[in-house]
Amino acid sequence: MTPLTTHAAPDPSLAKAVLLKSIAFRTVEGAGQVPALAAYYASVLRQAGFAQADIEITPVGETATLAATVRGSDPALKPLLMIGHMDVVAADRADWARDPFVPVEENGYIFGRGAEDNKYDVAMMIATLAALEREGWRPRRTVILLLSGDEETAMRTTRALATRYRDAELLLNGDGGGGLLDDEGAPVLYQLQAGEKTYADFEIAFADPGGHSSAPTPTNPIYRMARAIDRIATHQFPPMINDLTRASLALSAERIGGDAGAAMRRYAATRDPAAAAMLSTHPEFVGQMRTTCVATMAQAGHALNALPQSAKLQVNCRIFPGVAIDAVRTEIVRVVGDPTAIIRTLGEPTASDASPLRRDIVDAVTAAVRARYPGIMIIPSMSAGATDSLYFRAIGVPSYGVSSLFMRSADSFAHGLDERVPVAGIPGALDQWTALLSRLAR
Repeated sequence: MTPLTTHAAPDPSLAKAVLLKSIAFRTVEGAGQVPALAAYYASVLRQAGFAQADIEITPVGETATLAATVRGSDPALKPLLMIGHMDVVAADRADWARDPFVPVEENGYIFGRGAEDNKYDVAMMIATLAALEREGWRPRRTVILLLSGDEETAMRTTRALATRYRDAELLLNGDGGGGLLDDEGAPVLYQLQAGEKTYADFEIAFADPGGHSSAPTPTNPIYRMARAIDRIATHQFPPMINDLTRASLALSAERIGGDAGAAMRRYAATRDPAAAAMLSTHPEFVGQMRTTCVATMAQAGHALNALPQSAKLQVNCRIFPGVAIDAVRTEIVRVVGDPTAIIRTLGEPTASDASPLRRDIVDAVTAAVRARYPGIMIIPSMSAGATDSLYFRAIGVPSYGVSSLFMRSADSFAHGLDERVPVAGIPGALDQWTALLSRLAR
């Protein structure tokens, strides 16, 4: 492997030990274990030489955030932020082949809840900063590692971090992007995540006086809800494109091949509506073409022998960057076409635009990843989900998903049963983070 930097290589055994131990913290919502995990990470950094004053753990309800700072030599430069999250989604022991919070190394994999999402890259970032601190590294630009504590749920900690660290040059997110391996373990491509679709939920409610089931009425809320579901199911938002999806489609076309690849090339070049329509028939591509809304939950009625007095439908939307949330709600009102329906936005969704494909970022990521896998294709990507980057992009901090994790698609079980990560990629992951920081913070 070609050396990435002049720095000493971080210790893979430390990175693996940090990953294994961090999985053992049951950092699900409500368990109160995130502060304990933050304290453990802080202890690893202090042992490497970080001053106590440069590590800050901030309680936020039952969870917490962590900030660790490597002070740069030029205070005029805005800081470079790194981010990951300490919390994980819930896991039921009865469903797993092994205890999800007892980490196990077996057959070249580390198993456990959060192994992939997101404790792998958090461990890599911790181990990389520990190695650089031991070496006495002092970049020109200040580097700050931020770890959130409720990314999987309310994201209150993310909002707090974005507000406090809004004056930043850029953010590198370990919970986005990443590499794909084929079934034999050979590299296929690397995704540089530079945008996310906005996540928003809407509720559509129908009410009626009800009555006895022996006297049906045309205003039955369930029937009205059913008509709304049909209209939502057949509605398509207009096709859209931005610099990020144009680049992604153009670069992906050759790999995909066939009719879909040809449609990608046409849409990237000309915004051909027929190409967009063809790609939108594929579940794996439709999210790159347009805003999508889908019915996900419904509740109705109160008794088997009574006309329903109410029905409620929840609709989940993934909104193309740059489209206002209120504009999507207005479109849902139009599509449903029922003036008696009450349509409201749930929670406080936040929209963000895609980050620019900055040349310095693309070049740094390309160099770091190709030092691991020469010639690998680097593809800009837009995620259909939401990560901590959302709130930073929303306030104008360019944010990029640069996970160091390379996996086969058959091994990816984030949020699922028997979540795992390959051990063999740890040395390359550490080199990748070291190269990125060295180049972008110099």
